[in-house]
Amino acid sequence: MGMTGKALVGGLLSVLVLAPPVLAYEEAAVADGGTLSGVVRFSGTPPTLEPLRVNKNRDVCGDQKVSEALVVGADLRVRGSVVMIEGVARGKKAGGEAVLDNSGCLFVPHVVGVMAGGRARIRNSDAMLHNTHGLLAGRTVFNLALPVKDQAVDITKRLSKPGVVRVLCDAHPHMFAWMVVHASPYVTVTDERGAFRIDQVPPGAYKVTMWHEGFRQTGADKDGRPVYDEPRTATKDVTIPARGSVTIDFDLK
Repeated sequence: MGMTGKALVGGLLSVLVLAPPVLAYEEAAVADGGTLSGVVRFSGTPPTLEPLRVNKNRDVCGDQKVSEALVVGADLRVRGSVVMIEGVARGKKAGGEAVLDNSGCLFVPHVVGVMAGGRARIRNSDAMLHNTHGLLAGRTVFNLALPVKDQAVDITKRLSKPGVVRVLCDAHPHMFAWMVVHASPYVTVTDERGAFRIDQVPPGAYKVTMWHEGFRQTGADKDGRPVYDEPRTATKDVTIPARGSVTIDFDLK
């Protein structure tokens, strides 16, 4: 493995090491739950990311795509940061289904947060072959050829452990995404306004972690994919009151 490959795997492992011991999560009604909300902002001057060069199916995909490793909007608010509450052993039921779509020669959304064992699918909305390849700490957790438009594959059972899954398209090296698998459903991703909100939190004291992928390019791998520096993480302590709300903000540098 080359240095860039080692750097990528090392970065993923460094994130996984930060994860607390996994406890079995129990679903239960949360009658007096509180709400956590806030914003992730970029601190300083955001870097300008180089566009992603497309080398296959250019007649459909175009010659290049914008990198979504860092998306900063108005008031320096950051899209695509993951926020998760650590150590919730008993609480709300996981809602909805996480879907990672191959759409327009990109993964949509670029970052997905999902509970371990929560419902999740990979979908192909393009009329071309995509091969969606997910790796956790350098090991394959799914590797799916999706040759048919509107094809979908359930991956719920393959996301059984918390961690950060790097997602690539083996057919289109410019495509990449992330699936952050958390021990509970208390995980979310910041929206276009850089905002997040987690509700039905059992009252108590917790640590809240913000994760964001690396965005300063350090090189490229053997297939021409950009390699960025290590992901950023930040943790804050918070106490959620019964039926109350708490606001915390994170700075990304």
